[in-house]
Amino acid sequence: MATKVAVIGAGSWGTAVAALASHNVATTLWARRPELAEEIRSTHLNSAYLADFALPDALASTSSLEEAVADASVVVMGVPSHGFRDVLTEAAPHIGAGVPLVSLTKGVEQSTLQRMTEVIADVLPGHDAGVLTGPNLAREVMAGYPAATVIALADGGVAAELQGLFATGAFRVYTNPDVVGCEVAGALKNVMAIAAGVTDGLGFGDNTKAALLTRGLAELTRLGVALGGQPLTFSGLAGMGDLVATCMSTQSRNRHVGEELGKGRTLDEIVTEMKMVAEGVKTSRAVVDLAARHGVEMPIAEQVVALLYEGRTPAEVITALLSRRARAELHGISGDESRTSSEQSIS
Repeated sequence: MATKVAVIGAGSWGTAVAALASHNVATTLWARRPELAEEIRSTHLNSAYLADFALPDALASTSSLEEAVADASVVVMGVPSHGFRDVLTEAAPHIGAGVPLVSLTKGVEQSTLQRMTEVIADVLPGHDAGVLTGPNLAREVMAGYPAATVIALADGGVAAELQGLFATGAFRVYTNPDVVGCEVAGALKNVMAIAAGVTDGLGFGDNTKAALLTRGLAELTRLGVALGGQPLTFSGLAGMGDLVATCMSTQSRNRHVGEELGKGRTLDEIVTEMKMVAEGVKTSRAVVDLAARHGVEMPIAEQVVALLYEGRTPAEVITALLSRRARAELHGISGDESRTSSEQSIS
């Protein structure tokens, strides 16, 4: 039975998850900036990321990693992918033997192409590692709107124990043993959300968005299965659920980036004015590299990378997608094994 949860990272989602857990067990939230940790501790507010919501009085906060994870029976990592390894490495000497770790980070490490649970295995081998993921917009969770999520760990017993740590009357938690599928879906949907935002910025309608989401789901499923994920995971909360929320919501950081690009703004302009990280911006290249490594075709993700980093315009990437060779919708899953991998693409 968990006696203390440490949540590392006081962005909007890390703070929301810490607030959820604090209803069920003693919880400490680590903030990198001492002034933010002090604000949370003394005023029960996080004005930088969730200014409109009071945090539970029971939630503790600190800027000391050692203090945050000391005696923790569960450690939750809510750090962006580009800083995940460094922060975990700093915290590692103070994390108890066998303490399970849960990642909230929906990204891929650029230098290694590793998922966050793979990074955890590198830094802290022998610890159970899983993910908490789903269609979970922090502000709606803090407002108490009904929502659901998935906690994925290979050990079903550990997953069941952790399930109750984050559940509330309005926040329903499911378990899933498919860590790979849940984690891949979470990372890839951010890339698709950038593409969805582009369609908004260009002024396209619901038909366009629906087509993009459907073909985007095909792409992330294809890569996820190639990496070892289970197909049904991608039709669930971690897959379709999160994809819909992130591609449709005006609260989505990744969709916002795409929308502004669609309006003609530059990536530097957009990112500079944002307070929080849009994981899809950094993850997109890693996703395309992973796909190439496994021989998986991902035309939407490839065009997102072309838009972000190769000087393509929004109009050019849309034209590139629409001019692809016509094919059957279920191409590649009809049982004809004679086709090449490129011919078996379903996007």
